[in-house]
Parts: sequence; structure tokens; C-alpha cells
Amino acid sequence: MADATSDGPLPAARAREIETEQIRTLTPSPELLERVRAARERLVQLAEDHAKTRHSPLVRAVVAGSAARGTFLPDRLDIDLFLLFRPDLDRRTLEQEGMALATQIVEKPETRYAEHPYLRGTFAGFSVDAVPGYAIEDPSKPISAVDRTPFHHAFLTPRLSPAAIDQVRLTKQFLRAIRVYGSESRTQGFSGYLVELLIVKFGTLDALLADASNWRIPHRLLFLPEAAPRVPDDVALVIDDPVDRERNVATALSRRNFSVFVLAAQEYLLRPSDEFFRLHPPTVLAKAPALARIGARATHVGGLRLRRPDLVDDTLYPQLGKAERSLAREAERVGFSVIGTSSAAGPTGVTILIEVSHPRLAAVQLRDGPPPGIARSEPFLLKWTAPGAGTLQGPYAAEDGTLRVETPRGELALEPILTTSLPHLPIGKDLLKALQPTDHVQPLAEIPESPELSQALGELLEKRLPWLPARPSGSG
Repeated sequence: MADATSDGPLPAARAREIETEQIRTLTPSPELLERVRAARERLVQLAEDHAKTRHSPLVRAVVAGSAARGTFLPDRLDIDLFLLFRPDLDRRTLEQEGMALATQIVEKPETRYAEHPYLRGTFAGFSVDAVPGYAIEDPSKPISAVDRTPFHHAFLTPRLSPAAIDQVRLTKQFLRAIRVYGSESRTQGFSGYLVELLIVKFGTLDALLADASNWRIPHRLLFLPEAAPRVPDDVALVIDDPVDRERNVATALSRRNFSVFVLAAQEYLLRPSDEFFRLHPPTVLAKAPALARIGARATHVGGLRLRRPDLVDDTLYPQLGKAERSLAREAERVGFSVIGTSSAAGPTGVTILIEVSHPRLAAVQLRDGPPPGIARSEPFLLKWTAPGAGTLQGPYAAEDGTLRVETPRGELALEPILTTSLPHLPIGKDLLKALQPTDHVQPLAEIPESPELSQALGELLEKRLPWLPARPSGSG
């Protein structure tokens, strides 16, 4: 990584050089901006024309988001067209009318699902999401998840100068490079709207990073002094939505990604480098080198491969995270020391991995009873001294005075223990439905190669802050 030394520019000067070049690279050409503007206007006009022909209950069509404000990155441009209907329309009619109208507007339409169905297609060479919603009057009382979007656009547009738009793009690229950009469930990072709010509040990426370098979990940033956003206990960042003071815009941001951002802010301010803006593909690791690395670590990895449920990523990835946590808790409950977990999804399958310190448990299981003198001590003694109790040793008094007995453990290996527990674990309702009688947790060596296995192995065994140099080949 490049560094600022006594012979080179000072960190602040070096940062300005890097950022000036990044802004130049990230700024869309005038031709692209004109094409986007023309496509936006045409999309709205077509929506209104087709709505009249259909006698549709459409109130208005709006292009909002980064394509409308010019805050998009040139290589990450989608146009969001919102088809807003009367608030008294029932949800089923909203979906039917919205999808029918969208089909007449976009080319090559594909049905996608979020809170409700929407269409993804193309128009004038751009990717377009046509999303139905409600034309509400009060953004604090949305009926669907997208209903606030026009209010967000109205709030941001007058507050984003050309210089601020440059800073939004710069910030998005910084967050992309450290892999914390995107509020979808797979990423759990910063949404585009959150990035724009942060620039409205701080003005520049540098000012944001200077403030963020001192953030601690949980951190509160409020636009309105009287705001009281509803937040869960494990929230990392709280920033109120200026159009709905009870909403936290940063709910999707995970604690891990919050911490990565704070660390990146501290490191970039000390040692500016274009590595903080350079995109790197996610690390993947094939099974053979993974097995070699596990051998050097003297650990053990087991995994579960399932058929992929028919779910979009935003629904699937929370369940994969839940499955990781459930397998880890069960492994720890029975006595394994869990080092890490990971998961990944492919077009047809999902893989969940767990790394433990040892592949097998000791054949002896400790069972603690109550201290002497407590009424329950007699039943404990009777139970473990009865004929056929299978006691290896005890009952005896442990160092802390607790009664203890040692019994033989039935199953010792990680994989059959977890396989037996699988149907009873909270791994996510759709993953549980996908579970077949032949599915079982296997040692890594027995899991078939697949793209998702390589992704999960990279996540499990190649943990590293994104701006740091890659691990030398062959290192453990």
C-alpha cells in the first residue's frame, strides 16, 4: 500500500491528489448525463400515456434515486421508475396494475420481488426497475416500502450542489472498495440514500472520515434535534430520516461493516492510498488449497450443501446468516470450540461452513449437579449411582463444591452431531423446507466443488481488511 513518508507529500496533500483523480474518473461524461436525462423524461411520459390509455389509477410516475440526482457511478447505473397509485388501492390491485403498466414501458421485462413484485428491464440502453407504490401525502405513514422515495428526492435535490455530487460519488466508491456499500441483506452496508445524507451533513468525504474516525458503537447522527428514530438494540449507526423522524436510515448497516468503515477512515487519514478506492473481486478459495491451509491451522471444517430455495438474495441471505449462527450455537452447546462460519449461494445450491478447533469431542462428558446440601442433590446421586447408569467416574465433588459425574459420550464427530440436530435447528424456514432426508453435514473433503463452496471458503479462510495487501501465496 502506498504511504506518505517524510520524503513524500503529507497525508492531507496526498489525499487531495488521490481524490481529485478519483473524481475525474468517476464523473459521468456530458453525453451519458444527457442520455440519462432524456431516458428519465421519456419513461415518465410513457408511463403517463399508457396509464391514460388503460384508465389506470396511476397518480403520477417519478424517476428518483441516483439516476435522477446525478449521483450515480458510471459503472453502476440503474434507473428507478416509481409508479405511484392511489392510496386507497388494495395491495393486490396495486401489484396487478403496476406490473401491467410496467410491462408496456420496459423492454425484456423480468419479474423481481422485494416487498412486492416489480419489473426489471431495459430502456434506451439502460437497466430500469419499474416499481409500484402509493402516492402518499405523509412520508411518516408509508403504505409500502418505496412510498417515501419521492420525498427523499425532494429533500436531497436542492441540497446537492455539483461539488457535493462529486463528493457523493467519491464516497460511494470509497465504500464500494472497502465492501460496505449497499443496504441489501447480502451486504448490510451503506445505502445510496444514507451516503447522500452523510454528504449533506458533512459536505465532503474528508470531513465525514475525520468525524467517523472517532465513532463508537452505537453512534447517533441526527438531522432534527427532536428526532427519535426507532432502533433495535444491536444497531450500529443511528441517523434519522429527515422526512420521517422516527425512521433510522442506517438500520441495514451491520456492526461489522460499521467497524470496517471506522477503521478505513482512520487508516486513510493516516496513510492515504488509492487502494481505498480500488475495487477487488471477492476472494475465492478452491478446496485443495483450503484443505492445505486447514491442515496447517490444525483445525477442522464441516459443511452443509442444500438445494437453493426459490428466493431472491434479500430473502435468502438473512436465512443463511441465521443458519450459520444456529450451527455454531449447537456445536458450542455440545462442546466444540467454534472458530468461524461462512456461507454462500449459487444459482442452484447454497453452502454453509463451520470451522472448529477439533473434529471430534472427548469420549468423556462432564455432567454437573447441584452443590451438597441442596434438595436436588439426592435425586442426582440416586440417578447416577443406579444400576445401568453408565457412569464412568463419580459422583464426586468438584473443586467448586458442585457434584459432578463423568459419562461416556455417544457420538463424537462434528458432522453426525450437527446432522442429527438439523431438523430441529432454527436455520430459516425456507432452508428447512429445502432440507432433504439425504442432506447431511460433511467434512470439507467430501463436499463437491462448486462456485459457492469457493466463495464460502474465501470468506472463511481469507478474512482480511479489504485495503490490506493480499496474503502471500502459500502462507497459512
